[in-house]
Amino acid sequence: MDTKIGSLDNCKPASNDVCSPVNGTVSTIQGSVSPAVVNCSEATLGRHLARRLVQIGVNDVFSVPGDFNLTLLDHLIAEPGLNLIGCCNELNAGYAADGYARSRGVGACVVTFTVGGLSVLNAIAGAYSESLPLICIVGGPNSNDYGTNRILHHTVGLPDFSQELRCFQTVTCYQAVVNNLEDAHDMIDTAISTALKESKPVYISIGCNLAAIPHPTFAREPVPFVLSPKLSNKMGLEAAVEAAAEFLNKAVKPVLVGGPKLRVAKACEAFVELVDAGGYAVAVMPSGKGLVPEHHPHFIGTYWGAVSTAFCAEIVESADAYLFAGPIYNDYSSVGYSLLLKKEKAIIVQPDRVIIGNGPAFGCVLMKDFLRELAKRLKHNNTAFENYHRIFVPEGQPLKAAPKEPLRVNVLFQHIQKMLSGETAVIAETGDSWFNCQKLKLPSGCGYEFQMQYGSIGWSVGATLGYAQAVPEKRVIACIGDGSFQVTAQDVSTMLRCGQKTIIFLINNGGYTIEVEIHDGPYNVIKNWNYTALVDAIHNGEGKCWTTKVFCEEELIEAIETATGAKKDCLCFIEVIVHKDDTSKELLEWGSRVSAANSRPPNPQ
Repeated sequence: MDTKIGSLDNCKPASNDVCSPVNGTVSTIQGSVSPAVVNCSEATLGRHLARRLVQIGVNDVFSVPGDFNLTLLDHLIAEPGLNLIGCCNELNAGYAADGYARSRGVGACVVTFTVGGLSVLNAIAGAYSESLPLICIVGGPNSNDYGTNRILHHTVGLPDFSQELRCFQTVTCYQAVVNNLEDAHDMIDTAISTALKESKPVYISIGCNLAAIPHPTFAREPVPFVLSPKLSNKMGLEAAVEAAAEFLNKAVKPVLVGGPKLRVAKACEAFVELVDAGGYAVAVMPSGKGLVPEHHPHFIGTYWGAVSTAFCAEIVESADAYLFAGPIYNDYSSVGYSLLLKKEKAIIVQPDRVIIGNGPAFGCVLMKDFLRELAKRLKHNNTAFENYHRIFVPEGQPLKAAPKEPLRVNVLFQHIQKMLSGETAVIAETGDSWFNCQKLKLPSGCGYEFQMQYGSIGWSVGATLGYAQAVPEKRVIACIGDGSFQVTAQDVSTMLRCGQKTIIFLINNGGYTIEVEIHDGPYNVIKNWNYTALVDAIHNGEGKCWTTKVFCEEELIEAIETATGAKKDCLCFIEVIVHKDDTSKELLEWGSRVSAANSRPPNPQ
């Protein structure tokens, strides 16, 4: 999520050839110049797929080789605009494609049949939950084996090859099993265009014997997609805007809150236009951080119920009207269903639907259109922002550390704050980093990503790899807990192979701290690793890498100076040793409320 409104990261398509990936129909470009004829040796299924990926803005594909996809990988490598990045495992390849899609607008990974497909499945589910267009390509069985009652390796030992497909059906919006050349062109194009239109992952299985075979349907360069966007119902749009304007204009102290679906709705710019027009105080939901510019003069912070940033919840929850643009209310974002919001005071704007109070509701109304039209009808009202300004007290600084005092987490993030600029991006791992990174103030252009809906620990290692590969001009700062790092640590190796310059803060507090605060037990204590020695072993003298351990603020300052100075062209791994009970106050509050929600007794029968 990039604070630059309208940036490629969140509000624009991945390529000039592709219109905004929203629901619509696919048409072809009509012109007098025919697409270039392709060399016969290049008119293969594999090269067509490669050309399509490059055309939509995918220049890096994350892969793990397996015997069913090797020929396909040969043809992907042969495409000049495509870089094949080999990952240590399929889960990280999927996470990397997720991180890449967050920056580029679309990502892709390639794995082998079943053993690879089921391994990458968790990452694809996460991308589905976050509405990311991701092309998951699987090298499938030989086309002659379908329907033969044969048993293949890499399967569960049954002659039915559909197990992998059935698993993917629940976490992708389209599935294509390509086992003949006649339909391949249409199936591949339909899958890719559907991913872009729906902003969800798709699954493409390609028979291992088909990728290298030329076919007349691949004889010309693929015509670029033109995805006709879904249009708002004009009458519904007008009615929704009129009702919303009346609702907000009669309010005394209305506020605006941005949510995570601003990205999929391509409505970031429109939301800022609404903020500018109304003069309202504006906040962001935790999972929408980075989609609303925090340097905006009326920005008041993160609205997260009881763990909101200072004075934000008081202003939002005391408002007599609030407009939420693209919210997701789950048990985590609602702090165990404890938000003090009233439905009758709320306007809920989803990507294609508007609900005002307890009714009415307006369908077929696109968020972007609605926000832009509403901006023209709002009366200026800065009462809520003035109230915020009136009660606001600047945050205090962490207590000054004594010389060589063990490092505290709040001191760590005070120094991370100073590192942020428009040339950086923050990746926050699931855990206490969620809460500490929420308090970071993002300067204009600073990227920010985390996975709140799915919350898969270990996500950030692969996502950092993919995000950094997509925007090499940014220095990625990843905040990762020790427990999460142990799940996916291997692909630090791939970061080094790719020459990435990421700074990883490994926060070593001896366990799964977020789970401790929800429900403690011996299972939340993990075996301590020598993390810097592990990364040094992975480095093994190949590539640019620098590691260090820090125990106190003086060592942290020195490490940051080195990472941003002498070692600015290296991957920098800084292991930060902190006390096992050193957590943010927000995690303590959030954990107790989520624990209460999880432990509700069954309703009486």
